[in-house]
Amino acid sequence: PFAQKLLIQRAKQAGLFVITATQMVESMIENPVPTRAEVSDLMNAVWDGTDAVMLSGEAATGKFPCEAVMAEASAAREAETVKHRLQKACPYVAIDSKLPLRPPRALNCGMALKRQEMDHNKRKTKVVASLGPASWSEEMIPKMIQAGADIFRLNCSHRRGGDFERVYPLIRQSAKELGKKVECLGDLQGPKFRVGELAAEPIPLKDGDVLEFGICKDDNDLIKPGRITMKPTIEQNALVKACAVGTPLLLEDGIMEVKVTEKISDTELKVRVVRGGKLKARKGVNVPTVQIDCAALTEKDVEDAEFLLQLE
Repeated sequence: PFAQKLLIQRAKQAGLFVITATQMVESMIENPVPTRAEVSDLMNAVWDGTDAVMLSGEAATGKFPCEAVMAEASAAREAETVKHRLQKACPYVAIDSKLPLRPPRALNCGMALKRQEMDHNKRKTKVVASLGPASWSEEMIPKMIQAGADIFRLNCSHRRGGDFERVYPLIRQSAKELGKKVECLGDLQGPKFRVGELAAEPIPLKDGDVLEFGICKDDNDLIKPGRITMKPTIEQNALVKACAVGTPLLLEDGIMEVKVTEKISDTELKVRVVRGGKLKARKGVNVPTVQIDCAALTEKDVEDAEFLLQLE
């Protein structure tokens, strides 16, 4: 929470549009209502000054995309309506200062019993909804707009098969028919570091095991017991090349960790399992201690950007 406050503050100072994202109401992938903690996170993001809150899997693949949009929109609007009361009720905090603290105004239960603000035309915080199989149909897009979606996110990590070409006109048509101003956000993938495909079932990684970790030598060089591989992209070649003995590699958002014990070549490593688990296909790889020599924009990003621009 503290890092979020600092990030939002610095971004606003730089004049940037701030979107707070990732797992905002993740429980709504399976459930029709958010948890109390998720609503608290949403409202705190609004009080911190975010310009928008975003739905990812909740809207793209979840069971309740419209309900997720309504939950974010309602929580954001409610946070806006009480922000001034929150500021008045909280005293200034003085650290290493002799200035007196401003006494807070007395809080009372009546403040919490206000009517819920239902007029979302007054809402300033935008709701960004990621589109995917659960939400990009001709039937769902207008429902999402009516539920409170202000911006639709087109995730270029999953651009394939003419989906964007089909969805974009639906968004424009639905917004026009409903008389709503709706924007589209093209989200470029950027460099991605993932393990490759499995030869069979997910493989168990046991603490202390020593494995091979390298770039695929051919299409048949898949993940199997004793060997982890990555596809030979420019970015992933750069990642393996940058590793040295002692470099930690985090797998699947840090759930698992391996550490380099031997560098055989620029494409082959030996690693020891520090924190084990069950490794599945295409899980992320993160190397927090290494500076990777690759461009921030990949060839795919340039191609995706050119494609998105021609949609207009």
